[in-house]
Parts: sequence; C-alpha cells; structure tokens
Amino acid sequence: MRFSLLLLCPALALAQAPKPSFSIQVVDNQINIGYGLAIGDVDGDRQADILLADQKQFVWYKNPGQKTGTWTRHVMADNLTPQDNVCIAARDLDGDGRVEVAVGAGWNPAETSDSTKSGAVFYLIRPQDPTQRWEAVRLPHEVTTHRMRWAKTGSTYQLIVVPLHGLGNQQGEGRGVRVWGYEFPKNPRGPWKQHLVDSTLHMTHNFEIWEDGPITGLILAGKEGGKIMEWQNGQWRYQPEEAARNALPLVTHNTDGIGEIRRFDKGAGIATIQPMHGNLIQVETGYYSTKRPRADLSDKEINILTDDLSQGHALVCGDFLGTGRDQIVAGWRNPNPEGKVGLRLFIPQETNNLAGYVLDDSVRMACEDVQAADLDNDGDLDLIASGRATLNVLIYWNQQKK
Repeated sequence: MRFSLLLLCPALALAQAPKPSFSIQVVDNQINIGYGLAIGDVDGDRQADILLADQKQFVWYKNPGQKTGTWTRHVMADNLTPQDNVCIAARDLDGDGRVEVAVGAGWNPAETSDSTKSGAVFYLIRPQDPTQRWEAVRLPHEVTTHRMRWAKTGSTYQLIVVPLHGLGNQQGEGRGVRVWGYEFPKNPRGPWKQHLVDSTLHMTHNFEIWEDGPITGLILAGKEGGKIMEWQNGQWRYQPEEAARNALPLVTHNTDGIGEIRRFDKGAGIATIQPMHGNLIQVETGYYSTKRPRADLSDKEINILTDDLSQGHALVCGDFLGTGRDQIVAGWRNPNPEGKVGLRLFIPQETNNLAGYVLDDSVRMACEDVQAADLDNDGDLDLIASGRATLNVLIYWNQQKK
C-alpha cells in the first residue's frame, strides 16, 4: 500500500484541468440554523427544488426555472417536536415525478436514555397543493436521530436512519447505535417494516449509499471508523472481514474517527473528513467493487488532500469541471487558522495542492451541509450549501464553459 501526502509530478492532464468557476446566489439569508439539505422535484415541474431542515421548520424552495429568479420558500411542517429539527430525505419513490419526503427532529444529542425527549422520525404526506402544510406521520425512532437517506432495496425502498449515539451511551461508550431501514409501505399511515442495518458502532455521524444495478451498498462512518454492508436476500449483510479490509483499510481500521464519507469515480475511491468534525480530507483509491471483492492492497493509495479545515461538516463528490473524473467539494463551519469559513474544491489526483480551489473562502458560508445537483438543466452540477453561523442558503452556479 502507498501512503503519501505529496506527489512530485501530478499527471499532465490533471495540471491542465480547468479551474472551477462558480457564481453565488442567495436563496435565503434569514434561516435559523440550516441543519440539512435535500434536492428533488417537489411540485412535478421537472425542476430540482431545494429542501431544508431548519431549526423549527421543514421548508422547500421552488425552483424559478432561471438563474436570476427568486426561490420561493414554502413551509412543509413546523414545530414537530419541542427540540430542533435535524435532517431531511427526499426521493421519488413511486415514479410520479415528485419526491417523497421524510424528516428527522427531536435533536437532543445529550439525551441518550429517554426516547421521548430525544430523536424523532416522520414521514410527510403531501397535500394536493404542496405549498400548504404536509401531514406528519410519526414513525418509531431511536434516541439522537441524526442523518437519513432513501435507498432502493430490491423492489422497494427503505428510509435509512442513523442516530448519533446508542441508547444510554455516554461519551461514545455503552450500547451500539441501532441503525434502521424503514421499508416504504403501500399505506404510509400504517406500520412500516423495520430492518436492522447495524448495531455495532457506538457513535456514528454520516453514511454513504450506492446503487450498482441490483446491488445496494452502504458505508457507515463514525468514531470507530466505518462498516460496509450490502442489501442481500432481504437483509443487510456485512462485507466479509477480509473483503472489507481489502476494500477500505483506512476506513474499516480507523481509530481517529470519520465524520463525512463519500464515494467518487463510481466507486474507484472514497473521500472522508477526519476525525469527526475534523480538519483532514483524506482519499483512499483502489476501492472495492462488486466485480472485485478481494482487491490486492498493493494497488491502493491513501492521500491527505488538506488539513486546513475547522469543523469540517460537508462533503460532496461529482464531476463539476467536466473532466470525466470526479472532484471533491468540502465545507467547514468554524473559522480555520486563517479565520475563514467556506467551501473548497479538490481534485483527488492533485495531492500537492493542499489549498485546493477556493469556491467561497470568506465569512459568507459557515457550511453545515452541501449538495450537488443540476438546478438549471444545463448539463453540469451546481452546488447548494446551508450555513450554520451565517444563517443562509446559497447556490453556487457552475459557470464551466461547455
């Protein structure tokens, strides 16, 4: 295995990669926290809308269909729990061109023993007019609900919900975090079948899902590193220890903790922010694929792209530059050693560019979450970020020339 912080000679093609060019638009500069974002078509007009888990409200912003237009804010639900909201998931599950939405609330990470005072999971049933209030259906939950995403599992979908702590945990010790997959039923007001995804980690933070044909995979990331699972024969199964170790040695045997985790280049690599709420962006290439379950460790590289973040809390991968390879965008929410917050783009192969490419490096975006989507249907990926201390939602419009 090769570990390196610097490479003397990046590939010529990478040196000639176009520089990122983004213009910034304010969607909303009067939010209260902006914990989490989701992207999807809410009203069926074939335009990607922005959904936000704000402190007390779950809202969506209607895509105006043009870059200079106003994104209209609509409240879906508010004050679902006495505590703050924390996460949101949106995906079209029934093929009607409009997203189904689930949300997490009851954000009280210090309370790990009483589920009536910590954690909450709801499915939101859309009204005929999606600009009106949505009906909230409460689902069973664990304490400290923290992250959620929809995953396709065979012929149906599951809402994967990841808490921060296990029941009764103190300082990451005690009972394992119970991660559940809620199977989407025909009648969302009725019971939802639950599938246990994992209960072995003691403090989780985020996770990644990928769908490769009939295979749906999932990587959990937390204080103890990561776990790799796949949906097989009606249940979540762990990757065999040898395959997991060969796939992601630094993830599965990490002792410093992982806060954010994303795949890039269709699974050829993994990007992480380490430790939890950390300062490092690290990439691991030669990543596991279903066609290559016993990858030889000799073809792996583990590189640190930067150590300049402070409270790194947002990570997304995609080909923003149109090079045919993915880049990594990371956001952080506390002032770094230079007193700055913001977003930067990194090219995984440019391991000598520790500064990356500045997308926003001022006091404008204390980034809590970031998503990538083609908001204007022009064929390239734009960025959407929510700021915690800066109390805003911004779009970073991709200006790459075709």
